[in-house]
Amino acid sequence: METQRYNQPQISVEDQIQLLKSEGLSFQKEGQALHLLQNISMFRMKSYLKPFRQRNSRQFKEGSTFEEAYNIYKFDAELRKMICSELEKIEVSIRTQLSLIMGNAAGIYWFENPTNFRDTVHHSYLLRKLSEELHRSDDDAIVAFIQNYSNPFPPSWMTFEVSSFGTLSMMYRWLKAGQARRQVAKFYGLSDSVMESWLHTIVYIRNICAHHSRLWNRRLSINAIIPRRTQLPFITIPSDTKKVFYVLSIILYFLQTVNPNNTFSKRFKILLSKYPQIDTSAMGFPPSWQEESLWV
Repeated sequence: METQRYNQPQISVEDQIQLLKSEGLSFQKEGQALHLLQNISMFRMKSYLKPFRQRNSRQFKEGSTFEEAYNIYKFDAELRKMICSELEKIEVSIRTQLSLIMGNAAGIYWFENPTNFRDTVHHSYLLRKLSEELHRSDDDAIVAFIQNYSNPFPPSWMTFEVSSFGTLSMMYRWLKAGQARRQVAKFYGLSDSVMESWLHTIVYIRNICAHHSRLWNRRLSINAIIPRRTQLPFITIPSDTKKVFYVLSIILYFLQTVNPNNTFSKRFKILLSKYPQIDTSAMGFPPSWQEESLWV
C-alpha cells in the first residue's frame, strides 16, 4: 500500500483546548487544564480521553470533562509507581537466584561458557550486551574490578548487578534446558517454560512503566502463558489474559516468594477507593476478583 507523508502542523495548547471543546468536552478549570497540557503533551493525554468519546466518533459523550480523564491519568501514574516498586524486588531476587544456582552448577563465570546456552549466536549477543552494560557502569566495585583484574567480566553476582532486567530475561530464555534452569524456576514454584514466559512479560511491563506509558486499560502485545499448575496459590484464569489483571496477578504470585508479607493487594484496593470512577473491567478484572485467595 502506498503511504503518504504526514505534515499536519502543530497547534498551540490554547487551540488544543478549543478543539476539545468543539468536540464536546467540558472543562471545570480551564486555566488548570492549560497548565497541565503545557506539561503533559496532548498526544499522551489522548489515550486517557478516548474512553469518553462516542463510539466511532470524534465527539465526546455527554457530560464528559477533562478533569475525569486527568483523574484516570493520575490513577495510571500511581499504579505504575506501585508496580515498579514491586518489580524491583522481583528483579533483585531473580538476579540473586540466577547467580547462586547457576554459579553452583557451572562456576562463577558460567555465563561466559557457550556450552551453557542453546546456541552460540544468542550467546555472543548476550556477552556483547553484558559488556556494554558493564562498561557503562560507574559502580565503585565494578570500576575497581576492571582496574585490578584482567578478566573480561567480574563474577556473575557482580556482573548481574549492573545488567538490565531485559538482559537477565534473555539470559534465562537462552539457557540450555537442564536441572539448573529448572531449579531457578522451582524456587518460584514454576516450571521453566512458565518462568521464561512470565519473566519476559514482567520485563515488558517494567518497560511500559519506565517509559511512563499508559497501562491501566492497555491490551498487552504479549501474552504470558497459562500454567498447567503452580506450587503456590494462583488465580482462576480470566477470559482475557492480555489485560492488566492477569499481569498484576503474576506479580503477586512472585511476591509470595520474594516478599511474603507484601501489601500490594491492600495498597491496590486503597488506590481503587481513591479513584472510584475507574472501570476495573477495562483492566480485565472479573467481578469476583476480590474473592481470589491471591488478592485477599
